[in-house]
Amino acid sequence: MVYDYFINNFFSMLNLMVNLVGSNEVRLDAAERWQWSFQDPASPIMEGIQYFHDDIMFFVVVIFVFVSWVLWKCIQFFQVEEKNDINSLEGRIAHNRDYSNGVYHHTMIEVVWTSLPAMILALIAAPSFALLYSMEEFVEPSLSVKVTGHQWYWCYEYSNCKEANMSQFIDGVRWESYMVNSSDLVEGQLRLLEVDQRLLLPVQQHIQVYVTAADVLHCWAVPSLGIKLDACPGRLNQVSTFIKREGVFYGQCSEICGINHGFMPIVVEGVSMKEFVYRKYVDALLNIVDEDPDLELMESTSNYLKVINTKNEVESMFDLSDLNSKNYLVELTSKNN
Repeated sequence: MVYDYFINNFFSMLNLMVNLVGSNEVRLDAAERWQWSFQDPASPIMEGIQYFHDDIMFFVVVIFVFVSWVLWKCIQFFQVEEKNDINSLEGRIAHNRDYSNGVYHHTMIEVVWTSLPAMILALIAAPSFALLYSMEEFVEPSLSVKVTGHQWYWCYEYSNCKEANMSQFIDGVRWESYMVNSSDLVEGQLRLLEVDQRLLLPVQQHIQVYVTAADVLHCWAVPSLGIKLDACPGRLNQVSTFIKREGVFYGQCSEICGINHGFMPIVVEGVSMKEFVYRKYVDALLNIVDEDPDLELMESTSNYLKVINTKNEVESMFDLSDLNSKNYLVELTSKNN
């Protein structure tokens, strides 16, 4: 009976695990209550940090078990009653305590407890140096982002875009990112973590992030990307990142910067390069329409934009379904000129 019950539960659990493996993955890219472990990594640096943590935990567990065992044995052997049987181990230890007085050295034990920790530190140092080196390694970026901390919001600016047709429209684009109030949240947004304008970055691209502050100390931290960089007034710190997968990654200011320190979240949205180009082209196109008093947006969808020139009543239709073959922003600006 017990055997049948065990077999049935075993195959039920095995079936559940197979279904979980075959299902779509749900990533942990934001902090949650009572969280014990890291957020899911989205960059090689964060993967290295998590692997290094797992390796260190092996040594921590072994050392903890060994030290706990030694302490327990010391308590067990040396905390004895006054009356003991001389033939018992406890009695012999208590009886021979006087013989150990004045003995303060044991060469072999001292060699072991000195050399063993040194070897453990050497084993830990090798991967840690490799990880530190990779974190500071500079790779020619496809895009640079300047992050400026203010009380109490973030300011972002694109620069050094390597996409020739796009750099003239994205370089120098600057915007501010504020936390969304709890009363303005919509379904699916996270309280105290959502912002009105996210930082949009392409995946599978090397990105350079420059961080500074305009008033007091801040810290730009995104755990899923393995980034935690101080923002200091008058100083420009930098870090390289490479986002491996698409997703929305949440972070917060990690340096106490005033009364509203807990209300300046960070949201980085990683998208494919095609989606990034599409959205930035559309944003730039809409900005051109907004800044030109003679242009008016009539209709907009994900595939096209319809614009009318109120000066001469000429309508223009811009097809957005294929951004790789045409540069519609150049076409629109040439028409306006």
